[in-house]
Amino acid sequence: MNTTPPQDNEAPEPRPKPRPKGIYVLPNLFTLAALFGGFYAIVMAMNDRFEQAAIGVFCAMVLDSLDGRVARMTNTQSAFGEQMDSLSDMVSFGAAPALIMYEWGLKGLGKLGWIAAFVYCAGAALRLARFNTNIAVVDRRFFQGLPSPAAAALVVGFIWVMDDLGFRNVSELPAVAWTAFALTLYAGLTMVTNAPFYSFKDVSLKKSVPFVVIVVIALVIALINIHPPIVLFGMFLIYGASGYMLYAWRRMKGKPVSVIATSTDDPDEVGLHR
Repeated sequence: MNTTPPQDNEAPEPRPKPRPKGIYVLPNLFTLAALFGGFYAIVMAMNDRFEQAAIGVFCAMVLDSLDGRVARMTNTQSAFGEQMDSLSDMVSFGAAPALIMYEWGLKGLGKLGWIAAFVYCAGAALRLARFNTNIAVVDRRFFQGLPSPAAAALVVGFIWVMDDLGFRNVSELPAVAWTAFALTLYAGLTMVTNAPFYSFKDVSLKKSVPFVVIVVIALVIALINIHPPIVLFGMFLIYGASGYMLYAWRRMKGKPVSVIATSTDDPDEVGLHR
């Protein structure tokens, strides 16, 4: 055993320089723009301009999908950016859709109306908190519960379709108001279920794809342009039910339905987590 004390002339090991605690501008600009989309949507709803409110939320969805990709592409990820993104999501996909739906169709239902709006808002908050705490153990190919942007698209997409069809003064149309009530509860509660929703995170934009994939993308873009409100709402309606269908299919096949890993060291789990 070597007990020789260190010599006085030995140079101490250099200490690593602390990483500067700055804020990366580029990804946070996208996050702020997404936050503005949600804020803009609330302001438009307060002025009874519900089509513009819906468009604001959909624009926030596009921007929210870009900030993380931009951060990874430019190697500018940061803890600040993650927290900023969560707060922006809570406004744009939690508070904004709930308030817009309340102003548009739930106000005439009295207490039940604002309770449904609160259930949605609380579901978004709980879903975002669970996502942040489980991100290291969830299979990255799936979301645990309906993601908040898709839930927002369900709620404001319905408003956009109804407004486009000319439905006004929804408080005087009980069938439409109660449909809005049911859809708001469905979106809010589905966010906190354990149903697996495909995340598309295993789709790499850097890999080559068959030519037919580009053709399909072009057809989807053309289809959306035929009538954006109905097509977008229809797409998210199908996606909003897909988690339950996948859950039922896995149960019937005897496959595990949970997207939470029992151990991230399992060889079968390699590459599936953050």
